[in-house]
Amino acid sequence: MSFTDQTLVCRDCNQEFTFTAGEQEFYASRGLTNNPSRCPSCRSARKSSMGDRSRSSRGNDGGYREPRQMYTAICASCGNEAQVPFQPREDRPVYCSDCYQPRTSSSRGGDRRSRW
Repeated sequence: MSFTDQTLVCRDCNQEFTFTAGEQEFYASRGLTNNPSRCPSCRSARKSSMGDRSRSSRGNDGGYREPRQMYTAICASCGNEAQVPFQPREDRPVYCSDCYQPRTSSSRGGDRRSRW
């Protein structure tokens, strides 16, 4: 596929900008089908203003959501209180982050027959 430079108009500042053949090739390689609607300076300004918000609270659609509900549980290994993002069940052990890390790293390299 052959790309040629295109002149586009920024939706924010209404100035013309060039969407180069190289940029078009990059977009195509990433599977992006829409042309940019903002010039590079407006795009940069928008990215920096979006960086002021907490990216961890952004959903897949770019919107913002409430923080995840956390539940209190007692660690099955050390007995300390732990905060977990799921409702603990009586029939399954829950581990605090300190006890969980060693369990997951040791299970990756060793016996893979069963995690339970």
